[in-house]
Amino acid sequence: MIQFLVKLVLCVLLAIAAAFTYLAAKSGDPLYTFYEWMSPARFHQYDRLIRSVALEHHLDPMLVKAVVWRESRFDPKKHGTHGERGLMQVSERAAYEWARENKVSGFNPDQLFEPKTNLQAGTWYLSRAMQHWVHQSDPIPFALAEYNAGASRSQRWSGGSGVAEISERQFIQNIDFPTTRRYVESIIDRYKFYKRRGAM
Repeated sequence: MIQFLVKLVLCVLLAIAAAFTYLAAKSGDPLYTFYEWMSPARFHQYDRLIRSVALEHHLDPMLVKAVVWRESRFDPKKHGTHGERGLMQVSERAAYEWARENKVSGFNPDQLFEPKTNLQAGTWYLSRAMQHWVHQSDPIPFALAEYNAGASRSQRWSGGSGVAEISERQFIQNIDFPTTRRYVESIIDRYKFYKRRGAM
């Protein structure tokens, strides 16, 4: 009887492992899927807030979540090497711009460690960058490059005119900051991953 139970438990464990392996492989990113399953609260606790703030700024919530993943791995207390703060690693300069434009009185940069404030400021900044590149067939890589490296560099990488259409591939090839190129590519890959899986 004990031997039968041991075999049964082993079969169940093997079936669970096989199911996990299949689903993880099908997801397109088995390692991410594994971490997500091990710590669902960390990977999903801000989904509702991300969705709300993204829709308010007319952005796809999955794109905003991909930026949050790349910037902080969902850590609201992350402090960047150049003073960036929170989930979307918003700089003080960008945050003060957001506060001024949105008439947020008494703003303090430490408020960027609050998830809602950080997402509001970061998503506003990303939305503004998307508007700068609305004439491109796909403004996302241009806006991401601007979010990471600034508007003037993105203009240079686009060929300088800012209005002529340039292919996404050519633009990414023009990015002469390897870290920014990897940044843009990794967010686009994560965004596609989220879209393949469906709703957040």
